[in-house]
Amino acid sequence: MADIVRTLGRDVLESSPDAAVTREWLVANGLGGYASAAVSGAVTRRYHGLLIAALPAPLGRVLMLSQLRDIVLGADGTEYLLSGLDPAEPPANGEVPAVLLEFRQEMGLPIWRFRAGDAVIEKQVVMPHRQNIVHVTYRLVEAPGRVALRLRPVLAFRTLEAAVDEPLARDYRITAKGRRYEVSAGPDLPVLNMTIEGAEPPLTLDGGIRQEVFYRLEAERGYEARGPLWTPGFFSATLETGQGLTFAAATEAWWRLDALPPADVLSFENERRRRLVQTAHPALREGAMAELVLAADSFLFVPAGRVADQMRARAEGDEIRTVIAGYHWFTDWGRDTMISLEGLTLATGRQAEAGSILRTFAHYIRDGLIPNMFPDGKDRGLYHTADATLWFFHALNRYVRASGDRHTLRILLPKLMEVVEHHRRGTRFGIGVDARDGLLRQGQEGYQLTWMDAKVDDWVVTPRRGKAVEINALWYNALRLLAGWLEEEGREPEARPLREMADQAHGSFNARFWCASAGHLFDVVDGEHGDDPACRPNQIFAVSLDNPVLDRQRWEPVVETVRARLLTPLGLRSLAPGSRDYKAKYFGDLRARDAAYHQGTVWGWLIGPFVDAWLKLHPDDLAGARRFLEGFLPHLDEAGIGTVSEIFDAEAPFHPRGCIAQAWSVAEILRSWVRTESPMDSRGV
Repeated sequence: MADIVRTLGRDVLESSPDAAVTREWLVANGLGGYASAAVSGAVTRRYHGLLIAALPAPLGRVLMLSQLRDIVLGADGTEYLLSGLDPAEPPANGEVPAVLLEFRQEMGLPIWRFRAGDAVIEKQVVMPHRQNIVHVTYRLVEAPGRVALRLRPVLAFRTLEAAVDEPLARDYRITAKGRRYEVSAGPDLPVLNMTIEGAEPPLTLDGGIRQEVFYRLEAERGYEARGPLWTPGFFSATLETGQGLTFAAATEAWWRLDALPPADVLSFENERRRRLVQTAHPALREGAMAELVLAADSFLFVPAGRVADQMRARAEGDEIRTVIAGYHWFTDWGRDTMISLEGLTLATGRQAEAGSILRTFAHYIRDGLIPNMFPDGKDRGLYHTADATLWFFHALNRYVRASGDRHTLRILLPKLMEVVEHHRRGTRFGIGVDARDGLLRQGQEGYQLTWMDAKVDDWVVTPRRGKAVEINALWYNALRLLAGWLEEEGREPEARPLREMADQAHGSFNARFWCASAGHLFDVVDGEHGDDPACRPNQIFAVSLDNPVLDRQRWEPVVETVRARLLTPLGLRSLAPGSRDYKAKYFGDLRARDAAYHQGTVWGWLIGPFVDAWLKLHPDDLAGARRFLEGFLPHLDEAGIGTVSEIFDAEAPFHPRGCIAQAWSVAEILRSWVRTESPMDSRGV
């Protein structure tokens, strides 16, 4: 197969003064660690760095190497800075920014091409899979003679979420062992190992320099935006045309760093990525969808911090797997994992990993709930969610249908029965069935239990306490699925009461949730302030799920309302325009952003349920349903290159916001692209 390439040429890079700063790249290592920065090379977020290592709890993800300040020395003495410069910050004395001719991603890996005086030089970043190692390779493409290159590693050891002005380490020590260099900052932190091929001399120590960096996006988000970085010195090398060198940094032991030469690391990683594309559904093996298959890979990981869980899984002959909800700041979230599972794994041919994910989360069930999320650096989850466990049933159904793995289903059936019983009797956070109508209620003051979960200090922006529409759609779906599985296993007496519970919930839902005056579904009934008629996308799940709870005659007005008032080219608005709390833009400090997070802001992942609902009404309109996805294609040149953002402004031009790469955004586009593949296309006609 041909390499998958996305290129940003000079026209894009020069389209605005900030074009190369507002776009970002990301390479993940399959452990939760990653490398990322602006396309320009600038670090504009506290989350940017060339090596964010994923380490065992209590450390979690730790920034080890912020950037390489890379300079080409011209024949006339001019110092051409390749990367690391934010246009808002002036270059150092004597430095001249090199011209960024092109940025491209080959098989999802970033490559830059610069002109520095008479020289053209390329740079590439790769991370060996499931290793806390980064390789940065430079190759001289053309020049009239030899070219001198200077690389200055810039460091900051701090946890990922630490403020930029509060690094973990104040004092660094560097130890030389031949051409190997070890940087340490105390016994509680890992050692950063660094080496380079072709350096002459290997490293020039210049006393250690501290510099202050401005993180522009942290300033925009209302956080501390200036912080110190430290550099011990610089590597020097001379390159001839066609020649290259590689800088490597790692928290891994030297034997791991030395195991493969850099050329092999790149070759093997490219081969791994080609296999990922080749094993995906045929509809996803080329073009933008193949890029999203590679983007999907960045979210699937082995949680390096949860050592005990890894040991338990291996003792059972299994593997622990989970899903990073989004980059740069999310960890693994139960809800996001279950919603994303089909698109990230089943559509991409990774069924074995899907099974591991489901079995992993089954081990985490407590009081009938799966965890909402795992905080970074912790090995225990937080359980404050009303819907993640119900999405577990949905994900399992899609997995069993795709894989035929009845063994895993049988293993999990007792857990599922336990979940339903806890919900029937009532469990944590006020989650439980109202015996009077069979509907599921939820809510506890100070908690945000649905996916609309923004909270600032003690302010829960959209508490939705009561009987939420999507929670009850999911509850009904879960009951029907479990009853069906039990019937298939010959356990009819256990299935019968579940069917009765589902029948009661169905009747009550259709009696209670239809808002005749608005012509759509209430968002919440029996809430703190009565029934909430807000027009939100949550109602689409009453149609879209495998077992729709809404009566057939009301599907059309619900879907049409969502299409007319909430649909955009990049997903669904979280609240309809004209509503009292509607916010057209998501920006400002944390409080301002969270006030808009679910009050109009567009969520990309919701396009998937909308496509499902549309095809329930229009089963032959595959082409029309596919068109709902096409607005995401131009977005792959914005924000996170080759991936999909978390959210977007509610009005044109629908500026991307939030995380630059979000699991359920990518997953639902992949899943829906397969869903809308026509039979003729699948036959290659």
